[in-house]
Amino acid sequence: MWGQLCHNMPMFLDKILDVLIPPAFAQAAPEQPSVVASFLPLIVIFAIFYFLLIRPQQKKQKEHQEMVDALEVGAEIITAGGVIGIIDSISDDWIHLEIAEGTVIKVQRGTIGRLMPKGTYKNLKA
Repeated sequence: MWGQLCHNMPMFLDKILDVLIPPAFAQAAPEQPSVVASFLPLIVIFAIFYFLLIRPQQKKQKEHQEMVDALEVGAEIITAGGVIGIIDSISDDWIHLEIAEGTVIKVQRGTIGRLMPKGTYKNLKA
């Protein structure tokens, strides 16, 4: 009898363990999202950056370059540093800017901030 009880013990323990710790069954692997779906957030973020940051900056840069290319002698300008004057002469990379009677400074073309309406410089002197 004791032998039979000891023999049935492992089966009895298996039943108890099955009740206390449920057996783990293999589960199907979750479906992988498509490549497009996984890259969609990245594409949306890039589109937002393009339309809100990159494109307006390129447009502003293009307008500034067109303004600098259209400068002519006698135009009144303000440099990026805030110096106002009248263009005395223009070369490829440099502009001679008259900031007072007899005072001419040399500035790079790219540092021109704004083109001012005619008469602005004279109104400031008065």
